[in-house]
Amino acid sequence: MSGHSKWATTKHQKGAKDKARGKLFAKLIRQVEVAAREGGGDLSANANLRTMYQKARDASVPADTIDRAVKRGTGELEGVRYESVSYEGYAASGVAVIVECLTDNRNRTGAEIRAVFSRNGGSMAEPGAVAWQFERKGIITIPRASDEDTIMAVALDAGAQDLVDDGTVWTLVCEPTDLHVLQSALEESKIPFDSAESQWLATTTVEVADPAGARKVLRLLDLLEDHDDVQLVAANFDIPDEILDSLEEA
Repeated sequence: MSGHSKWATTKHQKGAKDKARGKLFAKLIRQVEVAAREGGGDLSANANLRTMYQKARDASVPADTIDRAVKRGTGELEGVRYESVSYEGYAASGVAVIVECLTDNRNRTGAEIRAVFSRNGGSMAEPGAVAWQFERKGIITIPRASDEDTIMAVALDAGAQDLVDDGTVWTLVCEPTDLHVLQSALEESKIPFDSAESQWLATTTVEVADPAGARKVLRLLDLLEDHDDVQLVAANFDIPDEILDSLEEA
């Protein structure tokens, strides 16, 4: 498994413990609101809203809180209007980074994200400067205890493109438009999964074999993820497992 995959898996497993629940709830609620505003409040007709709704429920966000977010998104209730904005840049060692945000003040968020980059060995880039090194995919992580043949039998018929053994989990890859169909197929077959979301996957990677450089890259990504407006951070680094392990133990 590549260092980047291991880092992403570890971040997911630690997320519920390490992030303040209030901050996590706020980010998920924003995603629900924007999905409802862009595609309507009908779960059966809005695949993105279904995905975000389920993601919020999986994180134990109360159903009535999610319903109010949907109504704010559709205009039935008053609320702050969020917009999607993406930023691109570089971390240490030339690692490409994409940052997706939901914000009510584009100028404030842009200035704050730029400051995080510049204070931590990185730099912002023009739109499109690094995005060509990534592709959008639907990603579902499944506990390693699940049977590979069973997963494949269900997943291939539901649009899965690949099943990857990431050491501690199975990772299913599909087109973003097939994510909900694949998720539903797993649920119907009683195959448990840890997460299902749309992500940016790197098509090229940058090896960071220097512990000091790896530490700088991970610190920048952690600080970006901790920003209230940030919803997703993607990067194309590949840190060797032994260096990742040593940094986790430090």
